[in-house]
Amino acid sequence: MAWKSLRSRLVGDDDSWGARRRAARWSWFTSTFPGLDQMSVVDLGGDPHTWMHSPVHPKHVHVLNIEPLDTDIPDWITTDYANACDLPESIASRRYDLVFSNSVLEHVGGHERRARFAENAHKLADAHWIQTPYRYFPVEPHWVAPGMQFMPIRARAAMARRWPLAHVRSSGLTDALDGVLWTELIDRTELRYLFPGSTIRNERLAGLTKSIIAVKTA
Repeated sequence: MAWKSLRSRLVGDDDSWGARRRAARWSWFTSTFPGLDQMSVVDLGGDPHTWMHSPVHPKHVHVLNIEPLDTDIPDWITTDYANACDLPESIASRRYDLVFSNSVLEHVGGHERRARFAENAHKLADAHWIQTPYRYFPVEPHWVAPGMQFMPIRARAAMARRWPLAHVRSSGLTDALDGVLWTELIDRTELRYLFPGSTIRNERLAGLTKSIIAVKTA
């Protein structure tokens, strides 16, 4: 119970440290795109509720995800089942004002698929905001586990099964391996390689870079 309470204070509750950090990032995002309320946005791998709770609503948001999404959404949001690394032509041929993605790039399945993700982002819009956790921040953000991202795969899987601050503990070895193998944090060099025309911003905590963001304002 004490571990659950600690996780809630760190990242779970609406008034948690993590929630305050996300609110600060959102403020940074909206100030970067002051015309957001008049923009069409495609969200790669996101969730409609992110936008429904935003203080600024774009003119239209198209959310793409490979996970089931809530269908009870306002008419200014549409959703589609689609993989951002392999978009159907019906979506790939569209143009938007802005591509948005938050903590998705590290889950797409390796460098080759990250390159395809970036290629699609460049095709969909001239402007983008692509955020991903920074590999060299000392705490792995998904499990809230110090140094977990630097461990051998077997050790990471063991931690995924036992670490008390995990959101959901893995049910077995296969489930744990699935989680850790599909989570690959990257650094500034790779993000700059994927988005060469962008500004790479650093979101810091206690002077250390916690996440990195590729930003292009068109």
